[in-house]
Amino acid sequence: MSTPSISPKTAPASSITRWKTPSVLSALQTRRVVLLEGARQCGKTTLAKALQQNQSVIYRTLDDVTLLAAANADPHGFVAHGDNLMVIDEIQRAPTLLQAIKKSVDENPTPGRFLLTGSANIQANPGVTESLAGRVAHQRLRPFAAGEIAGVAPAFLARAVREDWAGLASCFTAAPGVVSATPLSGKDAVLLQALRGGYPEVQPLSEQAVRRWHQDYLSALMARDLRDIAHIRRKDSMAKLIEVLAAWSCKLMDVSAIGGQLALARPTLESYINALESLFLVERVRPWVKTDYDRVSKQDKLVLTDTGLVASLLRWQFDKVRLDADQSGKLVEGFVFTQLAAQIDAQEDTYSLSHYRDREQREIDFVIETPDGMNIGIEVKAGSAVGLDSFKHLVWFRQRMLQNGTPFVGLVLYTGEHVLRFGEGLWAVPMHVLWGE
Repeated sequence: MSTPSISPKTAPASSITRWKTPSVLSALQTRRVVLLEGARQCGKTTLAKALQQNQSVIYRTLDDVTLLAAANADPHGFVAHGDNLMVIDEIQRAPTLLQAIKKSVDENPTPGRFLLTGSANIQANPGVTESLAGRVAHQRLRPFAAGEIAGVAPAFLARAVREDWAGLASCFTAAPGVVSATPLSGKDAVLLQALRGGYPEVQPLSEQAVRRWHQDYLSALMARDLRDIAHIRRKDSMAKLIEVLAAWSCKLMDVSAIGGQLALARPTLESYINALESLFLVERVRPWVKTDYDRVSKQDKLVLTDTGLVASLLRWQFDKVRLDADQSGKLVEGFVFTQLAAQIDAQEDTYSLSHYRDREQREIDFVIETPDGMNIGIEVKAGSAVGLDSFKHLVWFRQRMLQNGTPFVGLVLYTGEHVLRFGEGLWAVPMHVLWGE
């Protein structure tokens, strides 16, 4: 089968409401400093500039070399202003401003005086000595979730907790933003969106242009941010590592095995992976270890934070991925991770996301713990068929790993059409629920 004729139709990025906007606005009401962090080109500046509709907002970007020079020459003068909001874009370029900001907000503790954006985890910078502890609220922004593109609220977690699937369409809803001249099945629709990824700028592009954009994006990061912020000089080694990590995405992290494919000493390899984490390109999913069962794996699962980058790095194409069970399974699992992470980040309360695996090869792709202690186990299936066997690890986990009375819901997210019940608290749920209302 050839790639369907795709005509992406997505609203302009600036018109798409971000799920994080209410959290950012709420934090500005109570905290002196808000730090909006996330990968380059995920929409931080667009969100920050939206606040400029209020004419009292002061906006300064440190990507402007003149403003950057002024910030480094006179940090205290650069941040001096009254009670109104000052937005400083790309704060990681001038970490010396943090000390000046601390002094400013200590002298004038009015909430909402600074909104900082950062494309790198500024605390990972060895030159940073000021944490702004007690003064700053951290907010993570990710590339677009499918639900944001569709213009719906992040309702999946609330549905799962209530086991409420009423009102959902009985047939599969295509991934938002993609219109095809060829009718698509559920799996094909998910694969197309996963191959595109969530970066705002790629949404209206053709398949070939998406790949070129991802390549240019990574080249720019290695030429600038990895050198200037993470102090990585060996671009060739980092380029090879990123490709290896793309192939490793959604697997248990094994530094020795990863290093075996590269001519890098273990300390160097670990520092490179940490640098990619600081740029929000790579993320670790921690293991679920709330048990005394000694056969539970303690290894993190490593995930690239955008499936479009994974696909471009590995040169995956739709017509081949859809026929390759390993590739489609890996791509869909990574896509589900990005959607779950965005759903969790959009909540006011704190949810945790982990994975489960033990030495008996029992595995649950994702385990979400709610603020009140409920556990939601999630298995991801790229296929459109689900049977009772798909729930065996979820059932075992509920019976053996959780204390009696601990609330638990087990979900198999699949690319079929119907919500189906497979026993008490066990549901097969179409993947489109992640971007449905």
